[in-house]
Amino acid sequence: MKSVEAFTDGACKGNPGRGGWGALLRFGDHSRELFGGEKETTNNRMELTAAIEALSALKDTCHVDLTTDSTYVRDGVMRWMEKWEQNGWRTAAGKPVKNQDLWRALKEQVLRHRVTWHWVKGHSGHPENELADALANRGITELER
Repeated sequence: MKSVEAFTDGACKGNPGRGGWGALLRFGDHSRELFGGEKETTNNRMELTAAIEALSALKDTCHVDLTTDSTYVRDGVMRWMEKWEQNGWRTAAGKPVKNQDLWRALKEQVLRHRVTWHWVKGHSGHPENELADALANRGITELER
């Protein structure tokens, strides 16, 4: 099974507002940069989209070390998603899970791969996280063209 590193980030100008997502994939000496954006979205949706797009871009099943600066994404996958699904995609308070469409899409991708989740503090000088942030902002810039 291939081992891939993925670094993801989301950005938003206004929350909600114009948003972008970015991802860096690295396999050995090869790397691939991905980005995109949406006109009306939230930061959390862009963080989720970045992880989904990174995992979706992998054609084969891989071991993925995925690094994000989003505790929302990491905690959602590692702590909350299983319980949400058991509760019919409802929170402990009985309310529908926000961004359920993206959580379901992320779960689908997580099931395809063996993902190890890592968290890094955003805007702390971590080179790959800074690049993922720049790609997310590029996704916003591309919307304006």
